[in-house]
Amino acid sequence: MNVPLQHIRARRTVLAVPGCSIRMLEKSKSLDSDQVFLDLEDSVAPLAKTAARENVVKALNEGGYGSRIRSVRINGTGTQWCDEDIETILAGAGHNLDSIILPKVQSVEDVFWLVHRLAQWESSQNIELGQVSIEVQIEDALGLINVEVIAASSNRIQTIIFGPADFMASINMRSLNVGAQPSGYTEGDAYHYALMKLLVAGRAFGKQVIDGPYLEIKDLEGLALSSNRSAALGFDGKWVLHPDQIELVNEIFSPTQEEFEQAELILQAYEYHTSQIGGQLGAVMLGSQMIDEASRKMALVVSAKGRAAGLVSGQQFEVGK
Repeated sequence: MNVPLQHIRARRTVLAVPGCSIRMLEKSKSLDSDQVFLDLEDSVAPLAKTAARENVVKALNEGGYGSRIRSVRINGTGTQWCDEDIETILAGAGHNLDSIILPKVQSVEDVFWLVHRLAQWESSQNIELGQVSIEVQIEDALGLINVEVIAASSNRIQTIIFGPADFMASINMRSLNVGAQPSGYTEGDAYHYALMKLLVAGRAFGKQVIDGPYLEIKDLEGLALSSNRSAALGFDGKWVLHPDQIELVNEIFSPTQEEFEQAELILQAYEYHTSQIGGQLGAVMLGSQMIDEASRKMALVVSAKGRAAGLVSGQQFEVGK
């Protein structure tokens, strides 16, 4: 049995770009991220929302993003800016957009509102339904409680994102350092429950799952700790807020050359040993490691991530080794 394709993920390093910053909107086109999202929400002051929408439409229509995923984060459904955000972006640049990021999602009603607006626009343009996908950002206790039904609510949802800052505030976490362990928490990981709940909900319904940002821009050691935590669990990527964070996050969310080559060896060995010429065996030894069907599934994940990162294996399975 093959691993379902939705569980084989390429790396996603997601660069956040304030819609109010013309300089960053232009610079983002040359940076080594996998996705760029142009923000109309928290990074834009209330009095700058209108100008930010115009900047974002212009940037999307000018292009230059190459193969990067192009996204826009609108304001949440409970705000006064949400309707104008989605109307302006779709009317002005909908054909140059891959996804809408919906922040502060608490229930399926938030999702249904956006699904309806996107379907209306696609129908008006005579294009196939589902062209623009949805990424939902879970940022508070209620959203976390409801994340399973949110993830299951629409096939248009492709990604679930953790929003750590608002989440920390919503549960009264005693910390001002977003993404780092709160002072006084000395055992385990204060974020583990939230991260694992998001990951399990995402995987159950075939969604990508992305970790939120680490706000201490110059603290690359802290960024590494935060990134390694979610990468080890199986997250697909992480948001970055500054160009200096991109290289480190790219590295952490990609397999090492050694991991990639081991995965390739497992796949080659398993293919050989399960074949007729290889003895039709279901469980065999590869060096000191026993491999079986479960090993193959795990190796497929690492191999796919490595290939997406451009890795090439120089290893070749040899019978008897």
